[in-house]
Amino acid sequence: MAENQANRRKPVFIAGPCVIESAELLDTVARRLVDINTRLGIDIIFKASFDKANRTSLHSFRGPGLERGLQMLADVKQKHGLRITTDIHEAWQAEAAGEVCDVLQIPAFLCRQTDLLVAAAKTGRTVNIKKAQFLSGRDMVYPVQKVRESGGEVWLTERGNSFGYNNLVVDFRNIADMREIVPTVIMDCTHSVQRPSAGDGKTVGDRKFVPAMALAAKAFGATGYFFEVHPDPDSGLSDAANMLELDKLEDLITQLL
Repeated sequence: MAENQANRRKPVFIAGPCVIESAELLDTVARRLVDINTRLGIDIIFKASFDKANRTSLHSFRGPGLERGLQMLADVKQKHGLRITTDIHEAWQAEAAGEVCDVLQIPAFLCRQTDLLVAAAKTGRTVNIKKAQFLSGRDMVYPVQKVRESGGEVWLTERGNSFGYNNLVVDFRNIADMREIVPTVIMDCTHSVQRPSAGDGKTVGDRKFVPAMALAAKAFGATGYFFEVHPDPDSGLSDAANMLELDKLEDLITQLL
C-alpha cells in the first residue's frame, strides 16, 4: 500500500512530438520515453496530434488525419506499452480517439465547447482540458463541471494567457487556483513559451525558457508536466521553435522529481 501511495504522489508526465510527422519519428521518441520510464520509475504518457486543426496558416502541415493517425498511435501503444493521449477538435472524433487513447486532450481554444467536452467524458477516458488563453484558472470550474456531470474524470492544464498581440504570459497563480477545482493540474511547459502568429504566418517562441517554466510550476504546486519533444526540434513540422530537444528531457524530469 505504501508503494501505491508513493506512485500516486509521482507527477504526471506527458511528452511527445507536436504532430505525427512519420512512424519513424514516433518510434524514436517512444523508445526514448520507455528508457526514461525504466530508469526513473515513472510512467510518461505519449502525446502526438493526428491533426493540428488550428494552425496559423492554411498551408501549414496538419498531420495524417484521424484514421491513419489513430492507427499510428495504436501501433506505438502496442509496440512500446506506453499510455497515449492526443487532442480532439470535434465531438464526433471522441469515440474513435477514446478507443486508442487513455487520455483525451481538449485544446485551449475549445475548452468551453460543451458538445466536445460531453462527448469526451462519455468515452470513459480521462479528459485533460487545457485552460484557454483568455480565461483565468478560476474560470475553469465550468468546463470541469461539464465533464464531471457527464461522468468523466478531468485534469486541467495551464498554458499561459494572451498578453497583448503575439505573446503569452504565465500567471502561475492559476495553478494554485485550479488545484482547488481538480487534484491534477499540469503545466504545459512548451506551449507556454510560444509567441502566437508572430512569425510571418506561423507561431514562434523560445524553448530556452521551458525548464524555468517547469520549475516555476513545481513551486506553485503543479502535479504534472507536459513537454512537446523532438530529436531535432528545428526541423519539426509544427511548433518547431518551442519543442524541447528530446535528449534534454530526462535531465529536466530528474530535476522535477
